[in-house]
Amino acid sequence: MMPNKPDKGGGSFSWSDRLRLPVIAAPMFTVSGPRLVAAAVRSGIVGALPAINAGDAAGLESWLDQIDGLLDGNRSAYDGALCVNLVMRDPRTATHIEVLARRPVDMVITSVGAPDAAIQALAGFGTMIFADVGSLHHAEKAIQAGVDGLVLLSAGAGGNSGWLNPFAFVRAVRSMFDGPIVLSGGMSDGHAIAAARVLDCDLVMAGTRFIAARESEASEAYRRMLVACTADDIMTTHAFSGVAANMLRPSIEAVGLDPGTIAGAVLNAEDASHVYQKSQQEGATRWRDIWSAGHSVSGVREIASVAEIVAAMEAEYRAALANMRERDIVSSVGRSAFRGGGFAQFA
Repeated sequence: MMPNKPDKGGGSFSWSDRLRLPVIAAPMFTVSGPRLVAAAVRSGIVGALPAINAGDAAGLESWLDQIDGLLDGNRSAYDGALCVNLVMRDPRTATHIEVLARRPVDMVITSVGAPDAAIQALAGFGTMIFADVGSLHHAEKAIQAGVDGLVLLSAGAGGNSGWLNPFAFVRAVRSMFDGPIVLSGGMSDGHAIAAARVLDCDLVMAGTRFIAARESEASEAYRRMLVACTADDIMTTHAFSGVAANMLRPSIEAVGLDPGTIAGAVLNAEDASHVYQKSQQEGATRWRDIWSAGHSVSGVREIASVAEIVAAMEAEYRAALANMRERDIVSSVGRSAFRGGGFAQFA
């Protein structure tokens, strides 16, 4: 049974003040697990967990327990924040929401469906509700639903990707929304973070660089391929998920498929699931054998720990800000994030 909702509204922004960098380690299907998420929180960024990776409600409870254990049972002692991604059309999501009502997290990102159920159930527990959107139409719908913030899935994101140019997308959304914006797609390093802040984004979501983290659930071969690849090795295709997805061309070739043959394939989601889902056949399967990555793969130069990745990103970010100030490009970066003073340390 869902606990009674406290008599208060909206998410709490208090955790934004303590972040080391305005970065979310993206919730990545089959890749993000308790070790990666906990390491992100320990390193002072937002660690995001896809609820579907954990399976059912009991699995999500177990993974949250594991994260708590990795954080010594005291999440508030660390500078980072904890986020859970909910796939709204997944049949298990209603039970995932019940878990998060009992065990509130700092942030929830909804995707693939309307955010209303998450807003109604979780907003009063101090959880910030963000919606993942890939178009202006969906951004408008999410704003009308009452989300706290938006994650803009732009061209260049790994896996199921957006198609809009990030510069145009952010500025169009900012003209109609004064809340927090997260930019996703192409966030390879601290220079990209600084650029996003100039665009007036509050956070960025970085995925590909964290796939190569030692704490991720990716295989060693997957990590090595990321290091070896560049943006030229990314192929956008509908073949594997029924929507435009950015995949590693060498991983397609490695399982004996011809990228040229499937490049223009347009399957619907059901057909793509039948052809490439693990439960349907013994051959090559999407995500397990055929790997995704974003345009930012050019920025993956080594396999490293989350702590090392975040430290490198911070150094890059500070260098980018210093360079802009030296060239008198900006005196400060963006507006105060979350419109409530958070992230002032990043200006």
